[in-house]
Amino acid sequence: MRGVDVMQESLFTTVHLESFVPADHPIRPLRELFNTALKRISYLLDAAYAEGGRESIAPERLLRAQLLQVLYSIRSERQLVEQTHYNLLFRWFVGLSIDDAVWNHSTFSKNRDRLLEHAVVPELFAEVVRLAEQRGLLSKDHFSVDGTLIQAWASHKSFRPKDESPGGIGRNQEHDFHGEQRKNDTHASTTDPDARLYRKSANTAAVLCYQGHTVVENRHGLVIRAEVSHATGTAERDAALKLLESLPGKRRKTVGADKGYDVKSFVKRCRDLRITAHVAAKDKGSAIDQRTRRHAGYDISQRKRKRVEEPFGWGKLIGQIRQVKQRGKAKVNTLFQVTMMGWNLVRMRNILAACSP
Repeated sequence: MRGVDVMQESLFTTVHLESFVPADHPIRPLRELFNTALKRISYLLDAAYAEGGRESIAPERLLRAQLLQVLYSIRSERQLVEQTHYNLLFRWFVGLSIDDAVWNHSTFSKNRDRLLEHAVVPELFAEVVRLAEQRGLLSKDHFSVDGTLIQAWASHKSFRPKDESPGGIGRNQEHDFHGEQRKNDTHASTTDPDARLYRKSANTAAVLCYQGHTVVENRHGLVIRAEVSHATGTAERDAALKLLESLPGKRRKTVGADKGYDVKSFVKRCRDLRITAHVAAKDKGSAIDQRTRRHAGYDISQRKRKRVEEPFGWGKLIGQIRQVKQRGKAKVNTLFQVTMMGWNLVRMRNILAACSP
């Protein structure tokens, strides 16, 4: 017989939230890895909050929610909160029960400064890297470096002379800046002063942006260092050297990179750090000598270095670093590290699943 189209909810229910997430769902091992890293920085989270006073939202839940936003390409925190209201998988991942109320989206803004002040995200990123190292997933000798442009949340209209007095009518007044000489030395964005006007090449348009930099190990393509800098012509090499200096151990290493790093100062500094620069050689005036280029390891590094592009592509397609919706270098750096952390967790889950019997 035909069923009746009437919905009648039970007064009580015994269904657990855990039962709605399939046992073989790919997000389960990812959550387990992330929770392990969270437990290891519990001491840091304790220091960020006062011992007394009103109980706040657990920072672990806010961090899980931010990771969820990256993994599921959720464009804003307002939308993240909305979807957490009715998405049971999101509630389970964050750590909310069916009856728990979801916090307001402004909670992220209020707690972001606290997490920045205590450097919670950089330490959490480092713990994820340590997890990969403990599971034998990292190469300790062979690395690749590269940088990418991250478009800022600022328009060309906001790029105004620094000595200009405030004025204008309305929040989006007309302005013809064509033919005007605009430089970072004399101009700055009124909405995001940390952003810089920069172009990737002579054939591309200049945009207000930042630069994201990573060091990737060559075995599985995991990001072991990540940082955001101002966009300048030398930022990629300067940031790469800074990140390479932080690598542990004194044993000799190799680093692969594209032609933009084929500069004498970069190659020399790498040698000082006991790092062999396997940089793609320029056709003329290369700083890479023939002794380095004829070595078999040079060709291997040139093939492996292309893995450094994969986290950038994933972060711009799945994550939120194509154009960030946060302003200020510190906040953009946090978002960049959370995105790279998401890439690492996904890679670790896939590698461990492939290795398990």
